[in-house]
Amino acid sequence: MNFIRRASGLGILIFVTTALAGCNLRILDPAGPVAAGQRTILLNALATMLCIVVPTMLATLAFSWWFRPGNTAAKRLPTWSFSGQIEIVTWSVPLMTIVFLGGIAWIGAHDLDPAKPLRSEKKPLEVQVISLDWKWLFIYPEQKIASLNYLVLPVGTPVRLHLTSSSVWDTFFVPQLGSMIYTMNGMATQLNLQANREGSFYSLSTHLSGDGFSDMNFETRVVPPEAFANWFSGAQASISTLDDDAYKALSRQSIKDPPVTYRLADDGLFDRIVGQSLPPGPGPEKGKPNPSVKPTTTISKQGT
Repeated sequence: MNFIRRASGLGILIFVTTALAGCNLRILDPAGPVAAGQRTILLNALATMLCIVVPTMLATLAFSWWFRPGNTAAKRLPTWSFSGQIEIVTWSVPLMTIVFLGGIAWIGAHDLDPAKPLRSEKKPLEVQVISLDWKWLFIYPEQKIASLNYLVLPVGTPVRLHLTSSSVWDTFFVPQLGSMIYTMNGMATQLNLQANREGSFYSLSTHLSGDGFSDMNFETRVVPPEAFANWFSGAQASISTLDDDAYKALSRQSIKDPPVTYRLADDGLFDRIVGQSLPPGPGPEKGKPNPSVKPTTTISKQGT
C-alpha cells in the first residue's frame, strides 16, 4: 500500500513538472499598455477567486478536524435543516464576487477594446496584416514596404493594425503586447497596440489552420525610432517587389518561409485583398505543388 501511495505521488509530481516545463508566462510579462491592462484584470480576478477558494479549503480542513470521531466537544445536530443566516452568507458572498468580477470584465472590455485608439501624442503607425497559408505578411502603406514573417515596430509609438486573411480564419497574437484577434477572408478587423520597451517578442497564430499551423509564428522586433527609420529606408531599396503576382505566389500553401522584405508596388493592395478583387488563396491543390505541404486532392479551402 505504501508503495502504491509513493508511486502515485511520484506520478503526480512527474505530471506537474512535465506540464509546467512547457509553460511560458509571456502573458504575465507585458511590454505594452494593452498587455499590462490584461494582466491586471487577470491578477485581480485570480486574487478575488482566491479570497473564496482559500477560506473554503481552510474551512473544509477545520470542519473535518473539529468533527472528527474522537472530539467529544463537537455538537452534532442530526435534525438541523435550515439557517437563514448561513443561507445569506453562502449566497451573498458568491453573488458579490460575480458582481465584482463582472464589473472588472465590463470596464476592461471597454478600456481594452481592440478597435479603440490608444492615448498618445504620437501619430499611430499604420500596419496592414494578412494571414496566409502558413505565414504572415505585413504591409506598411505609408512607408511603401512590406515584410514576410517578421514585424518591426518603433518603441513607444502606438500601432494601428488592420487585419485580414487570404483564405481561412487565423488569429494574430503577440502575447507580450496583448489582444489576440481573428483574421477573416473578405473582412478586416482592427487592433491597436503599443510596445513600451525594446526587444524581440514571440508571436503566433493560435487558430488551427492546417499542416503548417505549428510553424505559423513570427518575430515582432521593437526597435528605437531611429533604427526603425533606417530599417524601412533599407527595405525601400529591396530588390524584391510586392505586387499582384508576388502576392498570388505567397498565397499558395508553404511552410517555414524565411523572413523577406519587399518594396510595395501598390499601397491599395490590402483593400483589394479585403474586397476580393484579388482571389482568395488557392488552398490545397492537386498533387504536391510544394514539397513542404502534404498532398491533398479533394478539399478546396474556399469552401471551408
